[in-house]
Parts: sequence; C-alpha cells; structure tokens
Amino acid sequence: MPRLGTRKLYHLLQGQLRELKVGRDKFFSILRDRALLVRPKKSYHKTTNSKHWMKKHKNLVEGLKIHRPEQVWVSDITYIPTREGHSYLWLITDAYSKKIVGYHLSGDLRAEGPVEALRMAIGKNKYGLSLTHHSDRGLQYCSDEYQQLLEKAQIKPSMTERYDPYQNAVAERVNGILKDEFDLERGFSHHLEAVQVIAESGGIYNTLRPHLSCHLLTPEQMHRQQELEVKQWKKKTSNTNALEVSN
Repeated sequence: MPRLGTRKLYHLLQGQLRELKVGRDKFFSILRDRALLVRPKKSYHKTTNSKHWMKKHKNLVEGLKIHRPEQVWVSDITYIPTREGHSYLWLITDAYSKKIVGYHLSGDLRAEGPVEALRMAIGKNKYGLSLTHHSDRGLQYCSDEYQQLLEKAQIKPSMTERYDPYQNAVAERVNGILKDEFDLERGFSHHLEAVQVIAESGGIYNTLRPHLSCHLLTPEQMHRQQELEVKQWKKKTSNTNALEVSN
C-alpha cells in the first residue's frame, strides 16, 4: 500500500507508535517534515457509452439505507495503461463492506469483461438474500448477456439516471483507491503483468487496508458481520441522495 492515507497508516501502526510515545499529531508532523504526506491524484478517462438503444433501468438505490453486506453491489470500469495499450478493469464492490467481490481485466470494452466480473461475484455470494446490482448506463451493463446473468441469479438491476458521479460514488471511489493508493496508474509492461498486480492489489485491499467508512475495519472484516452501521459523509455540493462514501 505505497500511498496509504496518514489516518489509516496511524491506525495500523498505533501500537508501535504508542511505545515510542508518538501521538497522531506528532506522527502527522513527522511525515510532513519529511515530505511523506500523500497528495491525492486526479485523473479522468471516459469509458462509459450510455447513448445506445438498449433498455436502461431505474435507479433503485437513491436514498436507500445500506445496512448489510450483499444488499447492494455497485459496478464500474476504469482503464489501466500498459505499453500494449489500455486494458480495462471491471469491478464489482459490495456497497456495505466496500469489499471487491468480483473483477476482471480485459483488453477491450466488450461485454465479456463485466460478465466475467459478475460471474466471480455471484460465485462468492454466501448470504443468499435479496440483492440489487447498481451501475451506470453503459452498453456493457445493458447488454442481453449481462442482464440475463443478473436475472438468472435473481439480482435486481439498478442504474444511474443522469451523469452525476455521486450516483455511483462507492464504485468510483474504489476505482480511485486502486489507481491512486496502489499506483496502478503508473502503467505496466504488458497485460499479463497488470493481471497479476491487480490480483495482488485486490487481495491486499480486501484483507489489509482499513476503511474509514467501515470503522477502520478491512472490507473483509466488515463483510463478515452485519451489526455496524456504515459511516457516510455527504459533500455539500451534491444535491442528490445517492450512495455516498468515505474511504
């Protein structure tokens, strides 16, 4: 986790820091004096094509209270640069625990990529409760193959109804964490190298990285229980009731 945030780093190291009599403020100062504070990166690469003839679904999660794992899955795509060209990472994340439950790295934008990610997620579903799948209105998510797989698994489809990043904030935030904190934006020599590093990064993210909205539990720890309420912070600039999340 080469770009882990300072609060989460302090949480992981607080036992050793306590022995050294280093509190949180002093820890921040030490990192600042040594130019070790992490500055967030900003990037944008359009990957969604919502101007198509296929059926789009209503937003079923706007204003919905997320109270358990496998209540809502959120999906999104991000690009991963390689010397061979862009690869595309399809992610499915549990909105409650922030656990990555399915992913696939493909060399193009065809529907096979998200379908493989969805198959992985369905195979790991252990609770068997009512589940909603939320995504943008991209043609891959609207495709017959993807929608038939949702229907077969008895998962309700939900989609953003306008372009607003806060309508799919959880999915986009997890994308950002992987690209920023795990430095996936640096690029790879080839597609297979990216596949290996993304698999390792996903495992580290799920099992080792504490999450602020999960009470500093890891996504895997949060996913194994249903008692805690997810912390949410809404930005004042957003006028929607879409899913909001802190990292």
